[in-house]
Amino acid sequence: MIGTGIAVSKAQPQIVTDTVNLVRKVNSDITILCGAGVSQSEDVSVALKLGTQGVLVASGIVKAKDQYSILRAFADATKR
Repeated sequence: MIGTGIAVSKAQPQIVTDTVNLVRKVNSDITILCGAGVSQSEDVSVALKLGTQGVLVASGIVKAKDQYSILRAFADATKR
C-alpha cells in the first residue's frame, strides 16, 4: 500500500494490530511506526489507536499542495 494513498491502518487494521502484538511479545521497548498510505490526519489517528507510536510519511507529504498544513493536521491528529 506504500504510495497508494490507501492507509493500511484503515484498509487492513488487523495487520497493524497483529504486528503490534507480535512485536510486543518479542520486545516491549521497540517503538512501532506505521507507514503505507498515510496521507490524511485520520490515518495518523487510526494508526495511533491501533497501538503504534507514530507514522512514517513520504508521498502523502511530498505530493501535497500545502505541505505545512498537512504536517500541522498530522501533528494535531496525535492529540485526538
